[in-house]
Amino acid sequence: MPADWAWEVLKKAPYVTVSMCDTDGTPYAVPLSLAAVGEVFYFHCALEGKKLDILARNPRVCLSAVSKCKPTVGPKDGSFTLEFNSAIAFGVAELVETDEEKILGLRAISERFLPHHMDAFDAAIARSLGRTAVGRIRLTEPPTGKRKQYDSQGEEMKAARDDKLAELL
Repeated sequence: MPADWAWEVLKKAPYVTVSMCDTDGTPYAVPLSLAAVGEVFYFHCALEGKKLDILARNPRVCLSAVSKCKPTVGPKDGSFTLEFNSAIAFGVAELVETDEEKILGLRAISERFLPHHMDAFDAAIARSLGRTAVGRIRLTEPPTGKRKQYDSQGEEMKAARDDKLAELL
């Protein structure tokens, strides 16, 4: 699937698994609720912990998202299969240093996941900004994506069927 389609999967997935690798080769992966501002993803976390320790030593990350995941029976052959949208991307993560950008990232996360509670945002920032870390992830290459979906006639939809992209996201 095209990179712009994969971007949409990453932006709309309820969480994205962010994988990293410590300097000794130990892998570590954690599902995060990301929000995008332009071409930057933001996440929030505690001020200390394993994720931040690893990222301080090796900021390279891999993002993986799956959405619209639904077990199904293939309409033409009766096979057991799974319909899905997925995306993968590589990037670099770093901690946000300024309060201004931290608030930008936290606002994006809040607007994405709690848009009906933004009236409480300023009070929450006043209470917790000092004890909240915010990270940013910049992709180092365009994301890639895959899907398995069937149309109403039971035909598997391939990447060339752009006429159906909007309704599938």
